[in-house]
Amino acid sequence: MDTNKSNVAENDPQFEAAFQKKIDAEIKIEPRDWMPAGYRKTLIRQMSQHAHSEIVGMLPEGNWLTRAPSLKRKAILMAKIQDEGGHGLYLYSATETLGISRDEMYDQLHTGKAKYSSIFNYPTLNWADMGAIGWLVDGAAITNQIALCRCSYGPYARAMVKICKEESFHQRQGYEIMMNMAQGTKEQREMAQDAINRWWWPSLMMFGPHDADSTRTTQSMTWKIKRTSNDELRQKFVDATVPQAHYLGLDVPDDKLAWNEEKKSYDWGEIDWDEFRNVVAGNGLCNRERLQTRRDAHDGGKWVRDAALAYAEKQKKRTAAKKAA
Repeated sequence: MDTNKSNVAENDPQFEAAFQKKIDAEIKIEPRDWMPAGYRKTLIRQMSQHAHSEIVGMLPEGNWLTRAPSLKRKAILMAKIQDEGGHGLYLYSATETLGISRDEMYDQLHTGKAKYSSIFNYPTLNWADMGAIGWLVDGAAITNQIALCRCSYGPYARAMVKICKEESFHQRQGYEIMMNMAQGTKEQREMAQDAINRWWWPSLMMFGPHDADSTRTTQSMTWKIKRTSNDELRQKFVDATVPQAHYLGLDVPDDKLAWNEEKKSYDWGEIDWDEFRNVVAGNGLCNRERLQTRRDAHDGGKWVRDAALAYAEKQKKRTAAKKAA
């Protein structure tokens, strides 16, 4: 019996105990396995938000496709944007295994019911931003996503393996842009520093609120959806990224940043959580623009979806007619 179809069983204590035992034994949960309602709901929220972030994340970079400084840079950026679109499709497909439709997820995004990463509501003002996004934003994403490769839900974990491989290239490409600009003219170096100044703190916000302020972290870690807490991931990112900035000869915009010899890691200043909450609430610089662009793209592609469905229906009727004959 598929116990997922039993409303009575979805929160049955015996099933929950067996489920947690399976989680603790590092056995992946698959779509047809029994799972608590809360586990399913948490995964749908996190995975759909991740998928939305990949799709919306194409927009700040797409802004620079026609203005890339060379044909090589344009080709690299175009390939990266295509990768992000593919990541979104992987994740939408994985989320559908939990019983939610693609159309429902799109509707949640377009109506503002579902969130995406707050960092994509910041504008890209110059070419150095393409380097900062690749290095800092994708670097922060990889820090979080490597842990997700061991997520307890099989389809999510498997999708993340491929995504992380591609994101690692994006991070290297971004760092290479920053290196070239840091070693370039005075104006290019200033552009690179300006990009770091604007993207550093939003990148730290990507990991979410402090553990003490996160209502979901504890349960997600018990279910092994998350493997590492928000603050631990943020610290790992800071410790890995600050030496990279020093190598570039660029400054991290944090006057409280200092190496802690006792902890063998960096101490750093406090994030502006009011800004974070404001952007998440929909009041960032580009929130409305990003959502409207997604709505317009969805509406503009309706004729393609309608044509594909009509063709599929025509082929279905043709196959049925051949069988009848």
